[in-house]
Amino acid sequence: MAQERVGLVERMEVHQVAVYVGAMVAGALVGWAAPGLAPGLEHAVNPVLGALLFVTFLQVPAAELFRSWREGRFLAAVLVVNFLVVPLVVAAMFTLLPADQAVRIGVLLVLLCPCVDYVIVFSGLAGGSSRRLLAATPLLLVAQMVLLPGFLYLFMGAELAEVVEVGPFVEAFLVLIVIPLALAWTVQGWAARRSAGRRAADAAGTAMVPLMAATLLTVVASQVPKIGDSLGDVAAVVPFYAAFLVVMAFAGLAVARLFRLPAPAGRAVVFTGATRNSLVVLPLALALPDRFAAAGAVVVTQTLVEVVGMVVYVRVVPRLVPAERAS
Repeated sequence: MAQERVGLVERMEVHQVAVYVGAMVAGALVGWAAPGLAPGLEHAVNPVLGALLFVTFLQVPAAELFRSWREGRFLAAVLVVNFLVVPLVVAAMFTLLPADQAVRIGVLLVLLCPCVDYVIVFSGLAGGSSRRLLAATPLLLVAQMVLLPGFLYLFMGAELAEVVEVGPFVEAFLVLIVIPLALAWTVQGWAARRSAGRRAADAAGTAMVPLMAATLLTVVASQVPKIGDSLGDVAAVVPFYAAFLVVMAFAGLAVARLFRLPAPAGRAVVFTGATRNSLVVLPLALALPDRFAAAGAVVVTQTLVEVVGMVVYVRVVPRLVPAERAS
């Protein structure tokens, strides 16, 4: 039985893109067929996402994390592409967005925050440096939580920035960063001293793909009823999300070349600039006042567009950043 479970996990890892797409399709079907489940599923988003991030952090030993933070060029490139280039790209798109404030704040929430979970998977499939991205994950999470309120203020002014309450940000920081990271380091310490700890860490590591699938299913199922209620708003932002993916492929490439990164690191920079943190910012969108209810649907729509885009990226990015450039 244990061997069968291992075999199933291995098959899921090999076919994880198909697993993620299937989870999103299943979530859409659940949300359409049983919209009454949506409120309960919304409450499940943070716990399942926290579990996913715990497993993500567990993959990077604390010592390796601190060593990777000394890779100055890569981290500088990651910060530049996410917190300088991306805001400039969003600023160029902003005036073309629909005038609805809920739509605009939803687009800002999702596009201004870099992904910290499945970006590692897709980057790895394209030959990007998963190790470097994993090590950069805590830094990216902290940076986006600190910078997002300021970005919202710059784009939408003091009146709307005040709508985004501090409470959800603090809660997200604790639930999605502090607690998962502390638990991961605790388990790592246990694994270093006890065989039972090593077995527990290994078992948790096998849960990455199932947890990612569960997160996608939960998020999509909880928001599909709202997408139906805001179909016009959702349809209006799809071209912007698609355009963002196209622009960021070349913007990420330019940053990778600017910092003279080898191919694996360069590909990782392209992916981190393009993938956005819809899963983590969704709780922030859901915490907005009722008149901004469409923001959650706008955030989830970005995930639907992005997963399709990532399938294309896996094939295109190795050509944009060929292995011959590796040093």
